[in-house]
Amino acid sequence: MAIPNARRLRISHPETGQQATIVAVLPKGTDVDAYTKEASARFDWKSWQDAQQRQFKVRVGQQKQKKAK
Repeated sequence: MAIPNARRLRISHPETGQQATIVAVLPKGTDVDAYTKEASARFDWKSWQDAQQRQFKVRVGQQKQKKAK
């Protein structure tokens, strides 16, 4: 069951221009543009970039080990 008034907002990094998606529940009458600007300033971009790199990490050269007799 979803939260009925949750909104998905796309924020962009002020320097690099990368985009991330956040989910927020905003009260009625809130300025969405001001909120996204503040959220992009407060967002932890370094940990987000680390999580993106970990998510798409490719493992190379995994080989089956032989049993020593």
